[in-house]
Amino acid sequence: MSAHEQFAEELALHALGSLQGQERLALEGHLQGCGECRHEIEQLRGDAALLAFSVSGPLPPQRARQRLMNAVGREPRIPLALPSKRAIPWWSVLGWAGAAAMLVAVVFLWKQNGDFARQIARLQSDATAQQEQLVQANEIVNTLTAEDAQRVTLVAAKTPPQPQGKAIYLQRKGSLIFLANNLAPLPPQRAYELWLIPLTGSPIPAGVFKPDAHGSATVVNPPLPPGMEAKAFAITVEPEAGSAAPTSTPIMLGAGE
Repeated sequence: MSAHEQFAEELALHALGSLQGQERLALEGHLQGCGECRHEIEQLRGDAALLAFSVSGPLPPQRARQRLMNAVGREPRIPLALPSKRAIPWWSVLGWAGAAAMLVAVVFLWKQNGDFARQIARLQSDATAQQEQLVQANEIVNTLTAEDAQRVTLVAAKTPPQPQGKAIYLQRKGSLIFLANNLAPLPPQRAYELWLIPLTGSPIPAGVFKPDAHGSATVVNPPLPPGMEAKAFAITVEPEAGSAAPTSTPIMLGAGE
């Protein structure tokens, strides 16, 4: 077999750009010193170009098509290997891929469900807080507008500006709103304490408070037993945590109307 015949089969593959590896290197080395083979491969490349051009342009010469087909036909046919018994069928691969996709979807939905649950819990918490605020606001309005609420003014016998306080007490519900102004600043670790003085018995604590920088303070609905009749309200200065019974002389006092 001549050198030209040895590379005749590789020339067609190289013209189509399909020759790889050592075979391509060997052919390219042969082409450097063989003008005949270089001429042959240029013709094959031209024929291939004409065939590609024929898809959208004029038909190439029949001889170009036949030359390329003959060159390709000389290539040995490599039989396709049948899958072994242990080969994994393509549908099983798709099965694993489907399972993986399903797992990803489940994880995504689980995460989304967790996010939705947290959002719902947050909304429920906000709704509960708003409901509690609404209830408190209704209690304040009911106490302020109740016709049977006591309105007691507390004053102090001192030079102006005198501290003043106003207690609005709804006996049947035990609701109390107290407003004060012109209160004097407190010593460290001390606080004002409001007292409900019943008709009989000891004074009942009705809230510990401190005034702001302007001397104003508010007590809203301290824990009081409902139905307790008030003879008077008083304010004393007590320890910061408050006292169970007054420990000092009242600085403000007001009797029920």
